[in-house]
Amino acid sequence: MGSIIEAFPRALTRRAPRLAQMQAWRAVPVNANARVRPSRLEDYAAIRALQREASPFIPGTSLKQLESQRQAFPEGQMVAVCAGRIVGTVSSLIVAWNDHAEGPSWRSVTGEGSFTTHDAAARTLFCAELLAGSIAIARTLHRAQRRLARKLNLRRIVAAARLPGYREAPDEPTPEAYVQRVIWGSSTDTALQMPLSEGFQYCGVIRNYLPEDADSGGHAALLVWLNPAYSPTEPPANLEAVRPRKCA
Repeated sequence: MGSIIEAFPRALTRRAPRLAQMQAWRAVPVNANARVRPSRLEDYAAIRALQREASPFIPGTSLKQLESQRQAFPEGQMVAVCAGRIVGTVSSLIVAWNDHAEGPSWRSVTGEGSFTTHDAAARTLFCAELLAGSIAIARTLHRAQRRLARKLNLRRIVAAARLPGYREAPDEPTPEAYVQRVIWGSSTDTALQMPLSEGFQYCGVIRNYLPEDADSGGHAALLVWLNPAYSPTEPPANLEAVRPRKCA
């Protein structure tokens, strides 16, 4: 459902080798004018617009799903706002990754997009979707997710990156060979290269992760960011204890 991580304009990627490009991305500052806040139901139209722009042929989030996601884990649903306009969004939940590690799919990990699989006592923050209108906004949202993982004492962030260039790749390589070419710099796919530049590590290909994603052949690259501040001797933070109570 939707793009997992937005593929940025390819014109950027044709002008420089992969290493130089990734260094250039790291040099792009986060957007100081963007404010990251929890998403609201009234943000739905703007979120759907971002989804249609990134992956118009993949069904997007429904209003019912957005409401369910916010109820399950409001802290993990965020939007970036700049000059009064929503320019990026990220959606995540906490899961027991070992329950999904064998043949994960978007539907199984996210509970068909409802986030009923969210487990506040688990240790993995799963990035279900990250969309941004620019590299600076993407970096801003990645930073917000890392802050959340540190705040909650989570072991890792796991993401599944789309491979939108796979369908256009010559000689029909396997998805594993395609990702290898991208990582080695022989091919370009910014949906994968961008999170790698943000410190994510490549862990393999998830086949048939999202069958509707024809451009990616239904596949995705499994990525992980390890929280250097994680303490295995401390439990995950209890968000219920720090959330403000609503007056009756």
